[in-house]
Amino acid sequence: MSDDAPAAVPAPGWPDGLLEVFERSITCEYASLTRSGSPVTIPTTPYVGDGTLDISTGLTYPAKAERARRNAKVALLFADPIGIGAGEAPVVLVQGHARVRDADLQANTDRYVRLTTAKLPEVTKGQPKFLLRRFAFYYARMWVEITPLRIRRWADRDLAAQPYEWRLEPLPLLPASDPEPPGRQPPPWKEVPQQWRETAARALRELPLADLTVVDGDGYPLCIPVRAGELIGDELALQIGAGAPQVPDGPACLTVHGHDEKFTSQENHTLVGSLSSDAGAPKLRVERALANWSINGSRAKIAFDFMRNGRRLAPRLKAETARRGQPVPRVNLP
Repeated sequence: MSDDAPAAVPAPGWPDGLLEVFERSITCEYASLTRSGSPVTIPTTPYVGDGTLDISTGLTYPAKAERARRNAKVALLFADPIGIGAGEAPVVLVQGHARVRDADLQANTDRYVRLTTAKLPEVTKGQPKFLLRRFAFYYARMWVEITPLRIRRWADRDLAAQPYEWRLEPLPLLPASDPEPPGRQPPPWKEVPQQWRETAARALRELPLADLTVVDGDGYPLCIPVRAGELIGDELALQIGAGAPQVPDGPACLTVHGHDEKFTSQENHTLVGSLSSDAGAPKLRVERALANWSINGSRAKIAFDFMRNGRRLAPRLKAETARRGQPVPRVNLP
């Protein structure tokens, strides 16, 4: 994955108009599956690759990639209109095959620095370069390259009508992930707040976006926008548009999130549990919340939080690069 590799090469046959949607989107919902087959969905910045849609995750918190390495069935939901500017804001669900790339960590890091600096310039605007170079714990990346196999498009988040649908046919030879490194994957590094129910209740009231993920009959994550009601005890009522695909009961995940127009701050919360539909009224029974990486406050506070996180993650960075037999990547800023 060299620096001179093409930054955005749409695959032949993608539906017209979607390349712009993919390129403009600041976040999409990235859904992957746990060992037990339950969906986990996290807002993630997408990039258009060489016939793929790509997301990244920090090498020091690799769970998003490692889930895809174990089970290549993933989904991306483009349903976040915040900050994309004027024009249409359709909802696009992509289900596809994931390939994890971590065989060349320096190339991965260089690509991430280059692409994120171009796409989200306000995130690091005004930050001293000497400080950013110390953030290898954040910039060192694993990439997940996703070949779209099925795409559905709706006019907006209401999902009022049936979607336009596209499938990749005939199926090509799908690429394998880089080999899994030896040793054990690191455990989660952020703890779930004890008062997560109160936090979730506030997020449901205040944040603009809520997206539900279940697992469809083909074993792929199925992620769609919903309207979420109030969290009462362990139950949360949901409203789903008439044009949505069939949403089966079973393991489910609800992501509630939002960010500012320039992505200098963000807040996201992920609730996991099970979905049931009694008399056509879907409800999520929430079992727990996952830890989140929300970024809020002044630039000074955000920089301080990053440095504090860096002290915790630096040992993990060394351990993860050592597992792969590679040196710690340098942060080469443009």
